[in-house]
Amino acid sequence: MKTSILLVGHGSRHQPGNDEITQFSNKWKAMNPQWQIETCFIEFADVLLDEGLDNAANNAERVIVLPLILNAAGHVKMEIPHHINKARERHSHVEFVYAKHLGANDNIFTIVKRRLTQVMTQLDMPDPKTTGVIILGRGSSDRVANGEIAKMARWLFDETDHENIDIAFTGITYPRLEAVIQKQVTLGMTQIAVLPYYLFTGTLIERIKRQIKRLQQQYPHIAIAHGDYFGFEPEIYTLLNQRVNTAMGEDTDTYIMECDGCSYRQLAEEHGHDHSHDHSHENKPEVAA
Repeated sequence: MKTSILLVGHGSRHQPGNDEITQFSNKWKAMNPQWQIETCFIEFADVLLDEGLDNAANNAERVIVLPLILNAAGHVKMEIPHHINKARERHSHVEFVYAKHLGANDNIFTIVKRRLTQVMTQLDMPDPKTTGVIILGRGSSDRVANGEIAKMARWLFDETDHENIDIAFTGITYPRLEAVIQKQVTLGMTQIAVLPYYLFTGTLIERIKRQIKRLQQQYPHIAIAHGDYFGFEPEIYTLLNQRVNTAMGEDTDTYIMECDGCSYRQLAEEHGHDHSHDHSHENKPEVAA
């Protein structure tokens, strides 16, 4: 079956952000010359969803629509599916397959840990117990999308020696960065590592840089540093490849759902045991049906 892949970026008013997505897409194409890859944006760019879907459908029997987006909120759950349905009406002979967004998983967590290590290096490797960590997301009205960031914070707490790990958001929801910095200073943190949970540069990344600069001036006795966004890390390309292979029916075991990241599942696999959802490590009584 002749297949096209449509990579859907968010789009930004800050042109360098759109340029980075284009560069990212070109690099991914070079890594996968066997695939026909098109690129479009949800907003703030020249090629938007309708045009991108039409381009991908030309001379194709199947189009795999792949959101280059970390968390599933309105764009992923409503806007992209709406445009796909309209494309199905325009191209009735083409099968449109909607692949999963990037999500919060072990690949993304590997990048989060790498960013924390990089920021700790900037701060000259201070004591993690006196170094607060803030994972800074975009913010959404979708509680599941916000919860994905909270999940990454919890995983980080489980796998590092940092005792104060918080989440903050740049907009839409709370808490905001300034309030969380104030809280961590009050708790006695002498260093704070801010980890932007973003894929590419854009207006919000530029805003974060200005915020950090002001906070450094506001708290001159506190060492505050921030990490880079995720975009060109190898794990992002790995996730995209997995999403495509799954959409093509070649990789059906990519998603592990709620057990993703479960150390008990990983231990069981190493010892050749199936993973049971009666998790003894949850210390919860069994309830009869």
